[in-house]
Amino acid sequence: MICNIAQKEKSIIKAWGDYIYFQCPRGLLFFLFCFLFSPVGAQPWAKKASQAVFTLKTFKADGSLLSSANGFFISEQGEAVSPFTPFKGAQRAVVIDAQGKEWPVDCIMGANGIYDVAKFQVTVKKAAVLTLAATPASNGSTVWLLPYSAKKAPACQQGTVSQTQDFEGKYAFYTLSMQTTEQYAGCPVLNDEGQVLGILQPSASATETSSYAVSANYANAQHVSSFSMNDPTLQQTSIPKALPEKQDEALLTLLMASSSMTAEMFEQLVERFITKFPQAADGYIYRARTHVDKGEFAAAEEDMRQALKVSDAPDNTHYQYAQLIYQKVVYQTDKPYESWTLERALQESQEAYHIKPEPVYRLQQAQLLYAMQKYADAYAIYEELQQGPLRNAENFYAAAQCKIQLDDKKAALALLDSALVTFSKPYVKTAAPYLRLHAQLSMDCRRYQLAINDMQDLVTLEPANAELWAEKASYELRVSLTDQALASAEECIRLAPDNSSGYLLLGIAQCIKGLKQDGLQNLTKAKELGDSQAQKFIDKYSN
Repeated sequence: MICNIAQKEKSIIKAWGDYIYFQCPRGLLFFLFCFLFSPVGAQPWAKKASQAVFTLKTFKADGSLLSSANGFFISEQGEAVSPFTPFKGAQRAVVIDAQGKEWPVDCIMGANGIYDVAKFQVTVKKAAVLTLAATPASNGSTVWLLPYSAKKAPACQQGTVSQTQDFEGKYAFYTLSMQTTEQYAGCPVLNDEGQVLGILQPSASATETSSYAVSANYANAQHVSSFSMNDPTLQQTSIPKALPEKQDEALLTLLMASSSMTAEMFEQLVERFITKFPQAADGYIYRARTHVDKGEFAAAEEDMRQALKVSDAPDNTHYQYAQLIYQKVVYQTDKPYESWTLERALQESQEAYHIKPEPVYRLQQAQLLYAMQKYADAYAIYEELQQGPLRNAENFYAAAQCKIQLDDKKAALALLDSALVTFSKPYVKTAAPYLRLHAQLSMDCRRYQLAINDMQDLVTLEPANAELWAEKASYELRVSLTDQALASAEECIRLAPDNSSGYLLLGIAQCIKGLKQDGLQNLTKAKELGDSQAQKFIDKYSN
């Protein structure tokens, strides 16, 4: 019932009115007046407690109002709880406290869509708070709904607990004998001592006499983890998410978010990481990368300097710095930045190795030397690494590329042989780049059967790749395997009927076999599809 004077109480007051007025001393009279005429819901804790209750408003990306509900603070630092529903689809949110002041919601600290609760951080100077009840209420207990009230004492609504259901072993979901409306969603439900039991979930309809409340302790227990970025509930809102309390978990969050968030949202997350962990080098490294993406190289350089100042693993920070410079020089050639050169990157990498001689730092140096076209120096490092834990296919492949640049294709082919030995047969798709280069080198070194075998392995790995069938047909023509070339070219056409290569190769193979009419017809088709070589073969086989 709404907190007011019951009709029965009014009758009692009227009957005793004259006696009270004429017989009681003035002090007692005043006391009795306050007692009898104060509302039933005016609990001694109500006025103070009401300062912790607020209205929550959420907004769409275009700035228009999305939804509203109520909530309350549970820590002086601005931690608060409310229903999660208003946050769905929200880009921004604010709370309006009991004094009418507006404060922005900073981030979501955790949420559960099933029980419709959210915990979040509000940017407030110092919040009035409610105390959470340590123990749940029992059936039949009296409870009080404390509504939001701006700048005036609230009128509490009294009810009773008709049913308590336990969930997750330690939390309560209450059914309340109390009729409420949607406007009270998120308001706190308290016990007689003014401690919060739950968050109100109002009656489902205007005629229903029951309301519901989910444990406030459960709402308070919501938190984010390293995997919260993939949480289906949290993905329903664009409000920023809080970072985990532990630095390693927060760092894992950054790693996962870097490939799933928009650039703008990720930048905000990085700023939050730096604010939360100012002595962690990783935050500055991540921010430096975002600066590089935007062409802000001076800002990126400043961040990397700061990362080196605070780093507890300076070798890794120098390595990351070298990698950042390398990627800028190689992939952003249209945006020069004088102090970032491959030579500078090499210096950073060498400093990393000087601090801690890890093989991965030597590998980075080899990559940098290759980019600097110092192929012999790069090869020397790759050869060195083949004697240690980095003896793998990638290393042999890179070394082979050095030998190709040094015009030593036989040595490159031998290195590719070593690379392929590291794979088990039948080959998996990761072997495809090695097989393709091995096939090319085999042809150049006149080891034709090896090249044909490689191409057969490649089309087995990727049977729907029309370009591989065309390349296979080309190799087969070069070693006079005309019938195989015909079959390979026909498969290329079947897979890609608009690809000129298939018709060109089929036409050449047919002409070689004496099927000139069909061959010239396919060569003409290749020309019509834009093949620049087709006319040369048309002229050759037309005579």
